[in-house]
Amino acid sequence: MKNRYVQLILSLFLLMVLSRPGFSADTDLSAEAIVEKAVQAAYYQGKDGRAQVSMSITDSQGRERERRFTLLRRNVSEAGVIGDQQFYVYFHRPADVNKTVFMVWKKVGKDDDRWLYLPALDLVKRIAATDERSSFVGSDFFYEDVSGRGTNEDHHTLLETHANFFVIESRPKDPNAVEFSSYKAWIHRTSFVPIKIAYYNKNKENYRTYEALKVENIQGFQTVVTSRMKDLRAKSETTVQYSKVEYNLNLPEEIFSERYLRNPPKRFLR
Repeated sequence: MKNRYVQLILSLFLLMVLSRPGFSADTDLSAEAIVEKAVQAAYYQGKDGRAQVSMSITDSQGRERERRFTLLRRNVSEAGVIGDQQFYVYFHRPADVNKTVFMVWKKVGKDDDRWLYLPALDLVKRIAATDERSSFVGSDFFYEDVSGRGTNEDHHTLLETHANFFVIESRPKDPNAVEFSSYKAWIHRTSFVPIKIAYYNKNKENYRTYEALKVENIQGFQTVVTSRMKDLRAKSETTVQYSKVEYNLNLPEEIFSERYLRNPPKRFLR
């Protein structure tokens, strides 16, 4: 009888621990740990990477616009660490944005440094931190979507655990700095790839949704090769396809400098 009583107490204690917000019954991962793994999967695969990107923007009337660019990414911090990064985006098409360059120095715990080079004006423009959640070159993606949002900018809670994914709710620590009141992320339990993110306004209405439509194993990394962002208010959407994805290229640090905004590294952009 005594052993049964001890077992009952232990079982109740285990149930209480595993049912606490932020913990999964089978992995014991906190919500913060799950989010960090998701950020690793979305933005930190390998020590660097390159991809050719095709972006299709469709407005509420069904009219389409295309963007084509090369994306270069370099991790500044050591492998496995969510740290500083550098991004270089070089536009090829259409003609009116050809040779335009968007560059980011992502700084964990600080405001990112962002530049936009406009070749028609031969002008380098700094993008303020307040512009991070504005449209990226007229698409339904934001500048912040390109390089990622800092994990420490939000409070994270594990809402649900399903057979194939975790559901995480995130709320901004500074509600006045963003246009959303919360967002939910469906994160794959094995790969930790975010498969869906839904953003909600102050009226708890879903107004913006991201979806990973296709994932492939590339060099051992689970990689999103097709994704879509929908603006449910404007009734527009942007689909992005990644091709010629490569990791661990040993991209030179010097590429990610103001000098290369006007003089792009052509051998890495083909």
